[in-house]
Amino acid sequence: MVASILTELELQQDFLKGAPLTSIYLGGGTPSLLDISELVQIFDRISELHKVQTDAEITLEANPDDLTPEKLRQIRDYTPVNRLSIGVQSFSDADLQWMNRAHNAVHARACLEDALKTGFSDLTIDLIYGAPPTSDAQWAQNLQTAFEYGIPHLSCYCLTIEEGTALHNQVGKGKQPPVDEERAARQFEYLQRETARTGYEHYELSNFALPGRHARHNSSYWLGEPYLGIGPAAHSFDGEGRQWNIANNTLYINLLKERIIPVERELLTPAQRYNEYVMTSIRTKWGVDERKIAADYGQFVALFLQGVQPYIKGGQIVVSDGIYTLSKTGKLLADRIASDLFVS
Repeated sequence: MVASILTELELQQDFLKGAPLTSIYLGGGTPSLLDISELVQIFDRISELHKVQTDAEITLEANPDDLTPEKLRQIRDYTPVNRLSIGVQSFSDADLQWMNRAHNAVHARACLEDALKTGFSDLTIDLIYGAPPTSDAQWAQNLQTAFEYGIPHLSCYCLTIEEGTALHNQVGKGKQPPVDEERAARQFEYLQRETARTGYEHYELSNFALPGRHARHNSSYWLGEPYLGIGPAAHSFDGEGRQWNIANNTLYINLLKERIIPVERELLTPAQRYNEYVMTSIRTKWGVDERKIAADYGQFVALFLQGVQPYIKGGQIVVSDGIYTLSKTGKLLADRIASDLFVS
């Protein structure tokens, strides 16, 4: 797999047209399972093929049980990684067992303590709310624990039950309860209040950062900047179209042995590009800019202005100087609002 990733990096070298890299993110799987020599190979190849800005944000995604003190020291000493994204999910054993996670609450705390001791101050953690075993009191404790560690960036997601998953089947058979929408909304509202009280900025629907600690990688995606994804199932965007690699590992490896990029591509229509802009922007503090719609998707301005009116009147959308953002109540309905603003 590593050899295939190195080959794809070479074959995709020109995708970003020589633009310097401001962000590198190893994630979407569990790259912390790679040994240090494999991580070094990947970063060395990236540096050979691209200009990496000296202040680039370089993130490694990891599970708490993978980040031993020795692994952390190796990452610090031998790679350019300067930011860790750690899949904590919860500081409750009951939550973690229900989520079928390999780590426990002790692992989660120890991992954060070891990372901070090793010198990784730029941390982000994932937390899940709305899960059946996560009481309001436990959700409050999860957030308080994150605050106590001084974690500068939080990604907080509501539990979703995807069709075709084991959990979806269990809910369908009555073996697991469905998501309690009222409790999930209550925990999201508590999340907004407590992060604001503690000095975090709610800069995207699921993301919260202390001043100056926004995730550069995620922000680039939400702002519609081009990005290149490498590896099975990775997605890329060049401003005009998107492409995605096949997800099957064996096919991915076999095609790259033949130096064939295992990719499918779709050129976006004006309507699709408009919909993507609305979908990503409405979730952020930067909002939807009426002037950008007029400049880039002019034929849809009237439809947009018509679509937002009910939500402005209802208090779910706030408009200021042509910028449309979600209010606190609007954030509870973000997906529905975005869908209502789409064009076909």
